[in-house]
Amino acid sequence: MIIFKSINKLNKEVNFKANIGFVPTMGSLHNGHISLIKSSKKNCNKTLVSIFINPSQFNKKSDLQNYPRNFKKDIKILKKLKVDYLLIPRIKEIYKNNKHRKIKLSKKDKIMCALYRPGHFEGVLAVINQFLKKMKPNLLFLGEKDYQQLFLIKKFVKKKFRVKVFSCKTIRDKNKIALSSRNNLLKNSDLKKSSYIASLLLNLRNKLKKLLI
Repeated sequence: MIIFKSINKLNKEVNFKANIGFVPTMGSLHNGHISLIKSSKKNCNKTLVSIFINPSQFNKKSDLQNYPRNFKKDIKILKKLKVDYLLIPRIKEIYKNNKHRKIKLSKKDKIMCALYRPGHFEGVLAVINQFLKKMKPNLLFLGEKDYQQLFLIKKFVKKKFRVKVFSCKTIRDKNKIALSSRNNLLKNSDLKKSSYIASLLLNLRNKLKKLLI
């Protein structure tokens, strides 16, 4: 695995015409990320993973500061998976100025989670925009866990870039909770509550499916 800390150096050494799959992450990797990487390796000749904790998608500085980080463990996981390229860029390389840190959402898209997380999806779209502007991957691999995020990225990318978005199913733990790096910040009591809610929702979904058959 070749590790790059500069997009310019990566672009000089990587041939993006050779069917490159791109898996953007914020690190603290789990089985959800691993499923995305495996999908990329299955569908592409080469796989590029990024680890970049994107400051523009955090509503609070404390949330950004507390976001789980474990770069040594992440690198071990990626090497074991035989990932071809890892990009760990600096903030200055992604955002040269504050103009690039947000992309406006239409009123129609400011629903569901966007109502309660002002600026979050704008920041997510901004970093995807910067990555795809600076690199030219063939496929972008994203999870279905963050459904609104996936929908907005697909909509944004379709208008602006020649890259196909490949969505992968949500990976859950034995307690039915969707895997997320942020789960590491939850107390046991919070995990139990999350498990209960997830089980209720999954049971409801299954019942609705039966009614619609």
